[in-house]
Amino acid sequence: MTDTPRHNATDSQRAPEPAEGPVGATRRSVIATLGGATLGAAALGLAATQAAAAAPRSADRPAPPRAAACVLTPEQTEGPYYLDLERVRRDITEGKAGVPLTLRVTVIDSTTCATLPNTAVDIWHCDALGIYSGYVAGGSTPDTTFLRGVQLTDASGVAEFTTVYPGWYVGRALHIHIKTHAGGTVSNGTYHGGHVSHTGQLYFPETYNTRVAALSPYRNNTATRTLNARDGIYRNGGSATLLSLTQTGSDLSKGVTGTVVLGIDPTATP
Repeated sequence: MTDTPRHNATDSQRAPEPAEGPVGATRRSVIATLGGATLGAAALGLAATQAAAAAPRSADRPAPPRAAACVLTPEQTEGPYYLDLERVRRDITEGKAGVPLTLRVTVIDSTTCATLPNTAVDIWHCDALGIYSGYVAGGSTPDTTFLRGVQLTDASGVAEFTTVYPGWYVGRALHIHIKTHAGGTVSNGTYHGGHVSHTGQLYFPETYNTRVAALSPYRNNTATRTLNARDGIYRNGGSATLLSLTQTGSDLSKGVTGTVVLGIDPTATP
């Protein structure tokens, strides 16, 4: 479908998300699992990983790798802008301007550390000016679908998207919404059935956010930018899904690659 850019949006079109806390946070915990019969060296490695995970982290320090210690990623609010379009596509930009972002999400089973192939990863986020497709004029406009899409994880548990670095709107730090779905099927380019196994949000290091905000078209966004540390939703587990970013070349405007690991319970129905 055709997306009509709306670069003159006002702050009134950026309805702030409710300041809700994480969903089911009280049942989230760290689950460490060791495979194999030999525990000596493996136990030492696990202890080191757990110690690193327990160390204090700043708002810009991503959580440590979770391949050795299986961590159930904290869930967070779905927010008010979800649409169950379930369109399976890698490139979700639809011509939207912004810093190119290659997003790679690795999904693992939090109880076994095994990667989870064929898991549907569903993402959605606002454009550089803080606008979500489907809600451009302050109400539902389902004829717009930019920056929304689903990818199935490959044999290595990785789902990859081509998108743009999100902008911001009143009351929220820069973020990408994410769901995982299990047990469904794909037909006619759409994911059907199954159940939601995780709902959360992904965040960006402030060092990159500041640099991106100075570039076009982000510098035309007149909304006050909320820092991660001042976002109530981020403060409730957001550091666990802070993206690790790698810049493409010396020019930030040429793009970045963001990676994150999600530890989920594929049988859960949050």
